[in-house]
Amino acid sequence: MIVAALGYFVDIYDLILFGMVRNASLEGIGVCGAGAVAAECTDAGIYLLNMQMGGMLLGGILWGILGDKRGRLTVLFGSITLYSLANVANGLVGDVPAMGTLHVYAVCRLVAGIGLAGELGAGITLVSELMGPRQRGVGTTIVAAFGVSGGIAAGLIGGAFPPLGFHWTTAYYIGGGMGLALLVLRIGVVESGMFASTLAKASVVRGNFLALFTNRKRFLRYLAVIAVGVPVWYVIGIMFLLSPEIGEALGLSPRPNPARSLFFCYAGCTLGGTLCGIVSQRLQSRKKALGIFLVANCVVMLVYFTLGGRSHTGFYILSAVGGAASGYWAVFVSTAAELFGTNLRATVTTTVPNFVRGAAVPLTIAFTELRDAFGGGSTAIIASAATVGAASMAVAFLGLFALDETFGVDLDYVETDEPATSTSGT
Repeated sequence: MIVAALGYFVDIYDLILFGMVRNASLEGIGVCGAGAVAAECTDAGIYLLNMQMGGMLLGGILWGILGDKRGRLTVLFGSITLYSLANVANGLVGDVPAMGTLHVYAVCRLVAGIGLAGELGAGITLVSELMGPRQRGVGTTIVAAFGVSGGIAAGLIGGAFPPLGFHWTTAYYIGGGMGLALLVLRIGVVESGMFASTLAKASVVRGNFLALFTNRKRFLRYLAVIAVGVPVWYVIGIMFLLSPEIGEALGLSPRPNPARSLFFCYAGCTLGGTLCGIVSQRLQSRKKALGIFLVANCVVMLVYFTLGGRSHTGFYILSAVGGAASGYWAVFVSTAAELFGTNLRATVTTTVPNFVRGAAVPLTIAFTELRDAFGGGSTAIIASAATVGAASMAVAFLGLFALDETFGVDLDYVETDEPATSTSGT
């Protein structure tokens, strides 16, 4: 559990670091001038974010399949190695002038995204299978809640509170170094007994990603759990990663610091993740906890677009509260692990959060298209962001209503087109 939590910490650090250093890095490679606010700079940042998130979509499928075919530990080692090396390469984009181009930067974010995709799913799957049905919610909450605190570290290192922090290239090097150091700690971690039992059965098909689409009920289960997570990345990827643009449109001058917004957002996520896990355990329900936090998200969005422009202090408080309301991520990922059998569990638990993260791509595309369709300017920015937010919440509630309750369910079974079969034969 500790090793999985540390891995997710490094994962979140790198995932959020780009949002922290977006403006500084674009200025550093010459794409934008100092303090630039042009739409071209916003679109360049969105391009890099989409490359990272697109990589996570690809990596989610790759690592998920490997997790069920080769084991959870294969993913834990392979994914952290890939994104650590990509982080080091990302630092070189700024240090080597010949490499200082937007497209090379984009390739680095793509490769980093592929690597980042494996950590959470493999870690949550392993912890879920190693703990009892009534306790595993506590274990996965600890992994997720501690892991999202990596966003706090990224904020401090990425310059949320100048003059604290490091140059953006150094911040990437630190992420790569932490990941490589963590590899040493993973020596001796044991494989899941449930997976080992399934591996011994030649008749069980493992890691068949297409099996998620060949059975109607299984496919709807898969879509429903993905839908529930979409607002998390709307909050992070639109409301607070794009806080300079939206904050300015709301009337704040100077524009909010994106690193500071994300710092407070992830501080809130850490608290909210712990709180949501406690609520789930107390209510002995995943669905009720998810529903409570989705309602909280609706309230935060409403306040954000009506009162978010009153003051910088209020805006940063909303960043923290919005992060706390999005802290249901821990229970959400636990639910994904509990919805499917051992032969597809790593595939699902790895692809689901990455498809949710990848939802940042259509969300940001919808935002920019609506912004342009509404004529640009402050009113268009607010209207487009609010419209995308309302759509993401509608999708999430539809998904929640379609989900089954998974608290305390037995995970020792495999997915077939027949009734569930226990891997232990009992």
